Amino acid sequence: MTEIIDLLLALSQEIKDIKARIELIRASRAEYLKDTWIDNQDVLQMLHISQRTLQTLRSNGTLPYSKIQGKFYYKVSDIEELLQNNYYNPNFKCDENM
Repeated sequence: MTEIIDLLLALSQEIKDIKARIELIRASRAEYLKDTWIDNQDVLQMLHISQRTLQTLRSNGTLPYSKIQGKFYYKVSDIEELLQNNYYNPNFKCDENM
């Protein structure tokens, strides 16, 4: 019985170690992706918007971009910031007197 408990404890520790490594990989990948540039097609697919909507976001300055030889590029971090700044939670009740 003691052997089984020891095996379970060892297995539990290994699972914790694997989980920690996965979290580390996720964090480093997320940080890497924030500095990544993506093109129009990627943004259209990511946000599920039309080309015209993306053009409007560029034109009115809502979404920063870079243009090289007629091709537009966007930072993933700028897209995340746009989404975060426009986040709406209908369950959040704000006291109007504040």
